[in-house]
Amino acid sequence: MYRTHTCGELRSSNVDQNVTLSGWVQRSRKMGGMTFIDLRDRYGITQLVFNQETDDAALCEKANKLGREFVIRATGEVKERFSKNKELPTGDIEIIVSSFDVLNSSEVPPFTIEDESDGGDDIRMKYRYLDLRRNAVRKNLELRHKMTIETRSFLDKLDFLEVETPMMIKSTPEGARDFVVPSRMNPGEFYALPQSPQMFKQLLMVSGFDRYFQIVKCFRDEDLRADRQPEFTQIDCEMSFVEQEDVLNTFEGLAKHLFKQLKGIDMKEPLPRMSWHDAMKYYGSDKPDTRFGMRFVELTDIAKGKEFAVFNSAEYIGAICAEGCASYTRKQLDALTDFVKRPQIGAKGMVYVRMEQDGTLKSSIDKFYTPEDLKSWADRCGAKPGDLLLILSGDTSKTQKALGELRLEMGSQLGLRDKNNFSCLWVVDFPLLEWDEESQRFFAMHHPFTAPKPEDIPLLDSHPGAVRANAYDMVINGVEVGGGSIRIHDSELQNRMFQILGFTEEKAQAQFGFLMNAFKYGAPPHGGLAFGLDRLVSLFAGLDSIRDCIAFPKNNSGRDVMNDAPSRIDDEQLEELFLTLKPLPVKK
Repeated sequence: MYRTHTCGELRSSNVDQNVTLSGWVQRSRKMGGMTFIDLRDRYGITQLVFNQETDDAALCEKANKLGREFVIRATGEVKERFSKNKELPTGDIEIIVSSFDVLNSSEVPPFTIEDESDGGDDIRMKYRYLDLRRNAVRKNLELRHKMTIETRSFLDKLDFLEVETPMMIKSTPEGARDFVVPSRMNPGEFYALPQSPQMFKQLLMVSGFDRYFQIVKCFRDEDLRADRQPEFTQIDCEMSFVEQEDVLNTFEGLAKHLFKQLKGIDMKEPLPRMSWHDAMKYYGSDKPDTRFGMRFVELTDIAKGKEFAVFNSAEYIGAICAEGCASYTRKQLDALTDFVKRPQIGAKGMVYVRMEQDGTLKSSIDKFYTPEDLKSWADRCGAKPGDLLLILSGDTSKTQKALGELRLEMGSQLGLRDKNNFSCLWVVDFPLLEWDEESQRFFAMHHPFTAPKPEDIPLLDSHPGAVRANAYDMVINGVEVGGGSIRIHDSELQNRMFQILGFTEEKAQAQFGFLMNAFKYGAPPHGGLAFGLDRLVSLFAGLDSIRDCIAFPKNNSGRDVMNDAPSRIDDEQLEELFLTLKPLPVKK
């Protein structure tokens, strides 16, 4: 028998029992004639004790040779610990070892297997199988497991069926790039890995499976960042005979269930809803972080018309009011100016107005505006003595996005973005279409099957850019954790949508013919939503990156540095697949 108990199981009630434990050596300590070994497994740590005065000398000598991460099996008697460790659940007891075996030795690991490791991201990803031994990472995967169990339980009670959909499908280039898979049996032809099961779940609705879900892998060949991976997991759902309200109520219920079961947070009030237009107007983002205020205030109408050319040439002038920040030094303000001028943010500069404690207003553009002008700005922003106005100007869309980044930066500096505080909302009424200047055509803001608001359908021909989508996103702490829409179920309306998106009849048939044909046989009204499981887990765990809630993630270059993927394949495989490789471009 390798073990009678786990290393996190024994308590004072087990004193005087003879037990066997197996696990990894966390650390070894010698104190005089005593040797203490912390033995670790997935469940916890138990202290093993060897005493040179009372134990067999050979046993103690063998114990002294144990290194970190050796795998051992130890048998002994549970005793009450003289010096208790209140930090450990097993800290009241220890094992007086009578015998042990080394099941496997270990080389010295490349970083410490501790909660606070000395390993950087790269080395930890290379040796991910060691990184997964750390409590901090293991707890994230346990949370992920519990979230999937609770999700399945909740949806099962609402009569949802879990149905698997294919992993190798037809490529549909609209949206992100597909990962493609060559077919040996069909030379010159390719499968694509699914960006989502969108069309298959709609087919399931046509098939009469009125409530579907799937916890499913999805794939997108796009540039990566902390909250993106080339392969990710969705809680994918679809419902028939529903309107937007039905979908929102169902999945708001799922979110509240997860918060209550996994975080002990009971959200009784309905989640607030915000239109996409208001999200952009007041936060500069379609995923606003509403844990704190600092909403935008537009000053365009009262800041123009003076001698300050920067404002006079601007389409939009907007401000945020940072409470209690009038004490910011010139160095701090210059750092904020440098922040908004970063290429990825793109503002040309920043103006500030400081309201001193006595109500006096001081600004970086004093010479262009009277105290009365500045007071009108402060009044509109609701500024109080001690507050600071930060103002950006320029093109409306770009300036609002830059002001949104500045707002988040101020929120971070002021400690307003507490990871243990959760603020959830629905963002609704997205534009159905977005115009691309480069290609001079409309693209679907979500996907081509998103239904327009019924009252906006007449605008499809005259003002397509003004049409609102029957679409919705759930946002938590400034992170889009899920989104979906009511789908188009009418073939005629779907054809109009394809025409607006620039699809010829032949192209639409080639890419989506099987779905369009299915709709001819009685498609019910339907809609759905997909939650990003990785993002939900990372939010619940308080992580900055989704990588640490995925067992074997890729790095920011899309590489698995542990097993060196992607990699070249040999010429025989290429020949079998009827593929030839072009020479790689020469790096400059």
